[in-house]
Amino acid sequence: MTHKALCIIGLSICCGHLHAQNDSLLLGRLLKTPLHYIASKTQTAPDIDGNLTDPAWQTAAWTEYFSDIEGDIRPKPLYQTRVKMLWDDQYLYIGAELEEPNVWAYVTGHDEVVFRDNDFEVFVNPDNNARNYFEIETNAIKTIFDLFLPEPYKNGGDPLVGWDAQGLKKAVHINGTLNDPRDKDHGWTVEMAIPIWSISMGNQPETPHPGSLWRINFSRVEWDTDAKDGKYVKRTDPATQKTLPEHNWVWSPQGVIDMHFPERWGYLLFADTIARTPSRATAFTLPLSEKMKNRLWELYYRQSFYFRDHGTYAENLSALNIDSVTNMDGHGTLMKMEATPHTYAAILVCADTGEAFIIDSKGIINRAR
Repeated sequence: MTHKALCIIGLSICCGHLHAQNDSLLLGRLLKTPLHYIASKTQTAPDIDGNLTDPAWQTAAWTEYFSDIEGDIRPKPLYQTRVKMLWDDQYLYIGAELEEPNVWAYVTGHDEVVFRDNDFEVFVNPDNNARNYFEIETNAIKTIFDLFLPEPYKNGGDPLVGWDAQGLKKAVHINGTLNDPRDKDHGWTVEMAIPIWSISMGNQPETPHPGSLWRINFSRVEWDTDAKDGKYVKRTDPATQKTLPEHNWVWSPQGVIDMHFPERWGYLLFADTIARTPSRATAFTLPLSEKMKNRLWELYYRQSFYFRDHGTYAENLSALNIDSVTNMDGHGTLMKMEATPHTYAAILVCADTGEAFIIDSKGIINRAR
């Protein structure tokens, strides 16, 4: 969804002594390792017709079924959703299967707010830098809302709705009847071919190669509805007459009700092929560099909580309960931080490998070495 998110400093319950407990629980969710998917390179592009029956799709594994956006602290989704992915030198292919007894869609204009309907959303960050990312939404009648964000909302980013995914191929197949409350449907499937160049930064698009690691996530917005005068109408709270909030179901849980934490998205690993026997399959191991960045994200979250409570940033690591020296995969790392009341920067260095990353108070991470 594209609405502006709450700043992280307001995410925990503001009740004095409850802060520490709730911050700890929230931090645990934010630091949970995201899911991953290994996409194979296809030699034959699937037909983008909304049906996931092409031979190419038969070689692709399904993701895990979607869960609530906050994770297992919330009930499982009412209806199942899952995704497949493939790639070649021109496109990233996405196929999604959405179980749905009531298929409906009324938003028809390009770049209208599609999540006012039930929808399926793709979030992708090819640079894996938690900035400069893309969002593409579709409803069951293929209405597209696509946009680019140079920064997440929590860091002051403004969406560029004028950006379009040029060359996007998309299709939807409905297994049932559209906008007809008189019967029950089975669901709908979405198929997309996203041009690599359209989600690349700069004038020289970089085609992924086996071993490339992107960040990606998928969201499904689902509204509770009732049938009225032959249409689906969003359900309201009888006491307030306000529309009930939507359900947010995702592939890799965000930990918060906000898709615009790109550092929480799943990992997409590009592979040449995926062997048919598990012993020969491409393996996924979280790189040390990603573990180092996640350590810096922990500092960022803890500084956000500290700023909320004190009106200034902590000026040393001990105030944040962060050890300066840690061991990662058998490698020693050292963290240092410089801070003023209103800004900070921290660096994490692995002497063994020579890798180093810096994060600042705006949540921007850069490789230092």
